[in-house]
Amino acid sequence: MKKIRYGILSTAQIVPRFVEGIRKSADGEVVAIASRNLENAVDMAEELTISKAYGTYKELCEDDEIDIIYVATYNKGHYEAAKLALTHKKHVLVEKPFTLNVEEAEELFTLAEKNACFLMEAQKSVFLPISLQVKKVIQQNKIGKVHWLQSVTTYPSVEHIAWFHSLDAGGGALHGSGSYPLQYMQFILGKPIEECQGNATKMDGGTDDQVNLTLKFADQVLGSIFISVKLDIPSKLTIYGEKGRIEIPNFWKTKQATIYYEDGSEERLTGGSDSEFVFEIEHVNNCLQNQLRESPVMTRKMTIETVRLVEGFYNKWKKEEDKA
Repeated sequence: MKKIRYGILSTAQIVPRFVEGIRKSADGEVVAIASRNLENAVDMAEELTISKAYGTYKELCEDDEIDIIYVATYNKGHYEAAKLALTHKKHVLVEKPFTLNVEEAEELFTLAEKNACFLMEAQKSVFLPISLQVKKVIQQNKIGKVHWLQSVTTYPSVEHIAWFHSLDAGGGALHGSGSYPLQYMQFILGKPIEECQGNATKMDGGTDDQVNLTLKFADQVLGSIFISVKLDIPSKLTIYGEKGRIEIPNFWKTKQATIYYEDGSEERLTGGSDSEFVFEIEHVNNCLQNQLRESPVMTRKMTIETVRLVEGFYNKWKKEEDKA
């Protein structure tokens, strides 16, 4: 199989773990890394043993040895970086959240289609072995008809993210973590979100620090999502069915889940790797090797509708704040 050659756009904290995932994949390799500061790019290239370092994103996009560019900038920077890469006819994997508004998201997918490029939002959670096992358990009706999904995600320390308190930069709890449960629930159920309502509390400067969403899916299935950077409580997703429940701790990176049946018995699901990114990367590599321009799992529609939903909440909360 042909090697899939990656260029890394950004030296963000997530990059070393993503590079590890590429190297654990069967057909991926890292060719180059770029930062707006050449010294930063050189330092990380040396740390991660990457052969080429660039001081501009444009130079990375012009490298003929790169097949796909992974965009890991701060949230607001996703759009411009992805657009630059697509303009240079590179395939692109964009870290979540994809963009901050629907107009930008639609423009990127249109540009990708025009230039015959693969474009996907990075959503590692839906490619994990545990996620696939949980989906199969539900399809096999092991816990009966699902009626409710509940997600709790907490990050009690976000001070290391310099731009978290800036809404303009894409900060905030919903921007930071909302796409994980929103997209995971749809993947697990195989159903889109039909209705969604939500509230948030905010810290100084207007950035949301707690979010509570209520969702409705087809077939009368409900969901709830709670995200907080104020509480230090266990993060997990629970799926409630008529004959039992499934608990998935840290569902976006987990190696295990537990099924609790109504008769009191339990079943443990296990599986994974030292890298939670490798499964997503294997999927991307497979898509490129088969000349796909869209992921059959992380689809254009799911990404755009998630961006639309999140943008809608921020617009709603801003209007409510302005009226107060």
